[in-house]
Amino acid sequence: QVQLVESGGGLVQAGGSLRLSCAASGSIFSINAMGWYRQAPGKQRELVAVITRGGSTNYADSVKGRFTTSRDNAKNTLYLQMNSLKPEDTAVYYCNVRRLVSGTTYNYWGQGTQVTVSS
Repeated sequence: QVQLVESGGGLVQAGGSLRLSCAASGSIFSINAMGWYRQAPGKQRELVAVITRGGSTNYADSVKGRFTTSRDNAKNTLYLQMNSLKPEDTAVYYCNVRRLVSGTTYNYWGQGTQVTVSS
């Protein structure tokens, strides 16, 4: 099992910044990707950013150039730096970890943290 604890959400004005953190513990070996998803009211959960074991990153088109994901392997922590926030970024943000063990993929989710951007 992997436990994920998120922090850093909150209320910010449009144009502002926030940094989310996701601390991982437990069976963190065999993690091959970590990422962030978000879900706005009435919408499906969508991928925001992902970083692979090798350090490659991928972003949703809507956040490219504004959001940056990174990880601190020594602290087993994933970050999402969000700049130039827009009201449409308002959502619950979830940390995700994907493990590959003996050919089986396991997904783990954080509890979610609310990000609200006011106009």
